[in-house]
Amino acid sequence: MSEERMQILRMLEAGQIKAREAAELLAALEKPKPGPEPSTRGRWLRVRVTDLKSGKPKVSVNVPLGLMEIALRMGARFVPKDISLSPQEIMELIRSGHAGKIVDIEDEEDGERVEVYVE
Repeated sequence: MSEERMQILRMLEAGQIKAREAAELLAALEKPKPGPEPSTRGRWLRVRVTDLKSGKPKVSVNVPLGLMEIALRMGARFVPKDISLSPQEIMELIRSGHAGKIVDIEDEEDGERVEVYVE
């Protein structure tokens, strides 16, 4: 079983994604593609949601950049409503070759910090 499939199943098992989302990710892996764009090959989108008070992670998701569109749609539910950076803008940053931290938001109302990285 591929590393990507195992990662999706681990995320499902840990409750980080729902069964429907896991099915979408697995279906996306099945679609024949000529290969990922050179800017996404061998790279990961990492999303971290941390509790501000305890510093403990609440959500930790690692997704191959080849599946970034689906991952960003799923991760959008964790982003505070007042953020000015849209999922489309994040995808453009990734496609342009950006690496490192893309999003770093502290939502004091919900007591969470959301970080999105490309590695």
